[in-house]
Order: sequence, then structure tokens, then C-alpha cells
Amino acid sequence: MTELLKIREVSSRYDISARALRYYEDMGLIKSTRSADYAYRLYDEQAVKRLEQILILRKLNISIKDIQLIFQASESELLLTVLEKRAKDIEDEATLLRELRDIILEFIEQIKKADFSKASDVKQLYEKASKIENHITTIAYDGNAAPINHLLDVTDKLKKAPEVRIIQINPFRAFSSGVDTIENVLGTFQQWQEAHNHFVKKLIYGAPDFLWFEEDMSAVWIWAVEEWVTKEDVMPYELITFEGGLYAAAMSIDGDDDMGGRVYSGILKWLENSGFELDERQGRRTMGHMVNPTDEIRNALGYDQMDLYVPIKIRGRKER
Repeated sequence: MTELLKIREVSSRYDISARALRYYEDMGLIKSTRSADYAYRLYDEQAVKRLEQILILRKLNISIKDIQLIFQASESELLLTVLEKRAKDIEDEATLLRELRDIILEFIEQIKKADFSKASDVKQLYEKASKIENHITTIAYDGNAAPINHLLDVTDKLKKAPEVRIIQINPFRAFSSGVDTIENVLGTFQQWQEAHNHFVKKLIYGAPDFLWFEEDMSAVWIWAVEEWVTKEDVMPYELITFEGGLYAAAMSIDGDDDMGGRVYSGILKWLENSGFELDERQGRRTMGHMVNPTDEIRNALGYDQMDLYVPIKIRGRKER
């Protein structure tokens, strides 16, 4: 009999979030199964092998839309075409990087020789700096053709650090799933909130919902509600007041970065040279918010977006 793995076991084995697994299934890339005596998703050997293929292709920076086309094709020709295009993209990016390196080296030599008392020299340096800035903003070197066994380390090193922004979330009323299994949160609770969508309102910064994970992989999901919503309206779920607070936020793509992944690490690195630090008080949690939750927007983009919110405070401040 084929071994069936629980969603938590697959998540742990491949260092991928349960939400990302659900996303891949929603996009038709993998299939789970159910047993008569177990209510939650299970993954057989075929599904696990397919997940491994997805993860390899994602590390090669192949888009979800292209992965869908590859899996739908009956022959390997499409995969070869996609990989050849990716190799050409990498070659073009490498050429740009070499050109950028030469420009920077030339710039260094000009700085050494420049007379900063001359306006003409200063103007020339400014023009050169603008040229460098233009090259930097047009280069997105985030792939590598290294052997698969080195793929994870190399691609992580080449990926750009996330762009971090500071978000102040004001307190708001919400209804909550409470601490529950990820299956119930993304299944039963999601179905309930979709059926009662008139409760959901647009909050400032466009973030009406948040999801976070507890240490045991259980999850909590909250949705903002209007002031007129009562406890009876949201039964059997809980009506709460979310305290809000200060957060450092950055975006991940396709759910590949879990709460402890590259984006989170990038935010922590950013904090080292900022005027902020982690707020580790009880109740402050790292949370995720899906930026484009509808299938229509997701399919138009070809990928999924999730904002990661990390609780922070002004460095050195003693919070009450």
C-alpha cells in the first residue's frame, strides 16, 4: 500500500508552508487524497514527486503559469523550450552584470582622478552615477544554472533582498477562526467567511485579513468586520479586537517563502541597519496577508502574492 503523508509531514520534509501546498493544489499542480478515517488532506507518492518537480522548477525561477503548461504537455518539448528561454535570460542578465561591473570600475577610477572643486568633474560623476543607477534598476538577476544539488544555496544567494516598508495598523474589530488546524482554517473557516462576505470591509493599506501560524503548525485567521457586526452574527466563531501595531512588511511570490523563509530573513537583515527592532512581546506575531486572493487576479498575474508582516518597535523603546 502506498504511504500517505499528512500535510504537516510534507510541509516539514520540504520546508514549505501548508498554505503554499494548498495554493499549488488550487492551481491544479498537485492533488491530495482523503481516507475514510482521516478528514484532512493526504499526499501519496505521485503527489510528492510532483511537488518535488514544482520546487525544482520554482528554484529555476520558472513561473507558476509556465509550470501549469509544462505539466499539461504530453511531451518534454515544452519543458526544454522553457528551460532554454530561462538559460537565455540568465545569459542576458550575466552580460548586463559584467557591463555593470565594468561601469563601476570605470567610475571608481574617475572618482580617484576627479577634482571636486571643478563643477565639470562633479557633473561628469553625477551623469556616470545616473547611468549606473539605470543599469541596477533594469537588472533582475535571480536565477542560476548550477547543478540541482547546489540549486537551493545558489539561488537564495542571488535573490534580491526584499523591499521593506513600515506599516502602522490601527486597532480594528474582526472575527477569528481561533487556534485551529490549517485544514479547518483554509477549508471550513474560509467557506464560512466567503458565505458571509458582506461582513468584510476594506481596511487602510488594503489588508482586511491576516493569517499566522502557531509553533505546532496550527493557525489563526482573522477577518475585519464592520462596527455593527455582533457576536451572534459571527457564531460559531469569535468576535475580537485586533490591537494593531507597527510592522515591517515585504512581499513574497507564490508562497515559496514561509514565515521563516527568505523574505522573513531579509526583513531581519534590514532591521539591523534601521532604527527599529523586533517587537517580541507576547501576542505580537509575524502574519501573512494574501494581496490578490481572487482567482481572476491570480490568473491574470500568473502568480500569487503574499505580504509578510513582522512586528517591530522603535529601537530601544520600552513598550508597555
